Amino acid sequence: MTDQEWLAERFETHRPHLRGVAYRMLGSLSEADDAVQEAWIRLSRTDTSDVENLRAWLTTVVGRVCLNLLRSRRTRREGPLDVHVADPIVSPVEGTDPEYEALLGDSIGLALLAVLESLSPAERIAFVLHDVFAVPFDDIAPIVGRSSAATRQLASRGRRRVQGAPVPDTDLDGQWSVVEAFLAASRDGDFERLLAVLDPDVVLRSDGGDARPRLDQLVRGREAVASNALLFRNLAATASRTLVNGVPGGVVWSPDGSPFAVLAFTVAGGRIVAVDVLADPDRLARLDLRALAD
Repeated sequence: MTDQEWLAERFETHRPHLRGVAYRMLGSLSEADDAVQEAWIRLSRTDTSDVENLRAWLTTVVGRVCLNLLRSRRTRREGPLDVHVADPIVSPVEGTDPEYEALLGDSIGLALLAVLESLSPAERIAFVLHDVFAVPFDDIAPIVGRSSAATRQLASRGRRRVQGAPVPDTDLDGQWSVVEAFLAASRDGDFERLLAVLDPDVVLRSDGGDARPRLDQLVRGREAVASNALLFRNLAATASRTLVNGVPGGVVWSPDGSPFAVLAFTVAGGRIVAVDVLADPDRLARLDLRALAD
């Protein structure tokens, strides 16, 4: 085995961890893979003979790459993006694909990723690296270009925002009963039954991308979301049951058999507190949903 082959083998043992880091930072599966690949390129061109902990070294490299990607996103946008739904991890109700188990790790639903999206790039990097992956502040500080004390403050601000994110109920069967009641009420056009399963402060995020701007929506409040659910009753009628980032969801299929949208429901306290809808056809086309088509 050559030195390069040996290095590549070591790198592959860390790939699932690095994808998990990048996915939490970026909320994009394709960008996460790009960040991991960039980490491999940098590793293959660097003398790491004095690196004692390769996993930690690679984690910080991925952090730098992700920070640059997040900053580039902000630069490209002309104004703030109110509605953005992260790439969902969709799997059968029987369980998550082993390939994605390391990616999800501790449950990270789309509602939580939406909160992470609201953080500044530096806040997101500091919070994810420290609070999720236990990277010391002294190691994060050079990545974000701040002192250790300032980096600690970045993570603290991110933590306060994340603590406000809804925490799904632990009973998956109970979550499904609430979601199925919501879908049934949507199909039947029953406004009162919809109100009964929605939290008063429920949030609906719908991301249609450039191709479907009419589906871009950010709606808050039980009555407003219930009204939208009546408009989206066709989605409920054709949704097949799936897990989305480990919580109840569904894939809505078009008549031609292509995916029209992915729905994710966050249930807390026995009521739906968040509904996330990805209806961007360009992004849906990059998801591997073939196994769910049946």
